[in-house]
Amino acid sequence: MDYSDNENKYMRAKERVACVKKFYTSLISYVVVISFLAGINYYTNEWRYPWFLWAAFGWGLGLIFQAIRTFGLNPFFGRSWEERKIKEFMNDDDKLNRRE
Repeated sequence: MDYSDNENKYMRAKERVACVKKFYTSLISYVVVISFLAGINYYTNEWRYPWFLWAAFGWGLGLIFQAIRTFGLNPFFGRSWEERKIKEFMNDDDKLNRRE
């Protein structure tokens, strides 16, 4: 393993840490803001119409997609699938070049 391999691994790990940090920052923001909106909703109409749930649902949906991307929870198109496809296409390209 040479220096460039270690550097590549370090850069990938650094990118992943940044993504995880961004997700947790978004999660904390979600909890704080939705709690604040729920408090405003309670004090203005005492849950007669829980309008804060619209914001919680919309933002929560986005947060779910961010978690799927951050933690690789997508069973269909995850990182391992991408790596397998890249290797497959590289092998196909090598076979094609040998024939020529």
